[in-house]
Amino acid sequence: MDKPKVVLGVSGGIAAYKACELLRRLTESGHDVRVVPTEAALHFVGAATWSALSGNPVSTGVWTDVHEVPHVRIGQHADLVVVAPATADMLAKAAHGIADDLLTNTLLTARCPVVFAPAMHTEMWEHPATQENVATLRRRGAVVVEPAVGRLTGADTGKGRLPDPDEIFEICRRVLARGAAAGRDLAGRHVVISAGGTREPLDPVRYLGNRSSGKQGYALARTAAARGARVTLIEANTGLPDPAGVDVVRVGTAVQLREAVLKAAADADAVVMAAAVADFRPAVYAEGKIKKKDGQEPAPVALVRNPDVLAEISAERARPEQVVVGFAAETDDVLANGRDKLRRKGCDLLVVNEVGERKTFGSEENEAVVLAADGAETPVPYGPKEALADTVWDLVVPRLGASGDTDSGNSG
Repeated sequence: MDKPKVVLGVSGGIAAYKACELLRRLTESGHDVRVVPTEAALHFVGAATWSALSGNPVSTGVWTDVHEVPHVRIGQHADLVVVAPATADMLAKAAHGIADDLLTNTLLTARCPVVFAPAMHTEMWEHPATQENVATLRRRGAVVVEPAVGRLTGADTGKGRLPDPDEIFEICRRVLARGAAAGRDLAGRHVVISAGGTREPLDPVRYLGNRSSGKQGYALARTAAARGARVTLIEANTGLPDPAGVDVVRVGTAVQLREAVLKAAADADAVVMAAAVADFRPAVYAEGKIKKKDGQEPAPVALVRNPDVLAEISAERARPEQVVVGFAAETDDVLANGRDKLRRKGCDLLVVNEVGERKTFGSEENEAVVLAADGAETPVPYGPKEALADTVWDLVVPRLGASGDTDSGNSG
């Protein structure tokens, strides 16, 4: 079978060197990659490097190999175009249809999904002109991933760092898997996802926790970003790398998670509560480590209830058309308990799965039934957690309101 054809556009930013790792991931996973750098990009990484790593010729202008009409053919034959890094200049040209080199011509002729991975200084990313350009590209169906937060050029730190190449590769893989529909059905939408497990401190050393790894929530975040959404991920104690194109908010306890979810949900189209939120917390926090005393049994640990975040956001939705999805981890009478929880929580969808020491927690696979408030049941067979995530979004999309927030790119 023909290899999927990917065009890797590289614009002139210091992060251009990171695109070499993205190129390696794409070629090693069986993709035929044509690198199309800008002239400015060649100041950072030379054409010989791109050609050697991709096995394909490299050019920047429309006058090379004119008989092959490269400014038209490259885009026409591509299954995916990804621009990484995408500078503010490149985003502006793409949004306004400027075609002054081979890469911008390729973007105009491409009829396949297009992914932009921006990288620039924070002030440039937050500038209204850049945000307008990002909103325009997203409105047209392009996937513009959110930049990461971290060290920038020189001593500067902030939002604008190119996401990890491995995470950009995962976005590209998901976009390719969905084909022409990728980046469109959640474009202009803001989704909030919780992931991981909360920890309730008992003393400075110990806490009450659970086995949740956060991998299902992260799969939901990655698939939503690949489908064009602006994603806020509320992360509780996972230790996982940040997904590309996702705003990550880190929390520890159930109370902190509630505060973060309520804040992020204020303008969200959908909220998916995939985190394992502790039902109880110690009534008293010991300021010092609780000591073991010879010959004495430990004192009982009194517990108090944590807030029921899923029930709260279901009952008091920030927007009338907001879709709320919950998760139920059950060990017995799975469906019966799930139906009861769906009724009590008041959410639109509830993902019910059986859990245990060797089931679901920490695994790359999952099996579930998605229950709907209207009585529908959607079984999801055992398979990758990304498959379950896509099924959840497939069920969320038709329940969303008719119009998305076309300015959802304005996160600066």
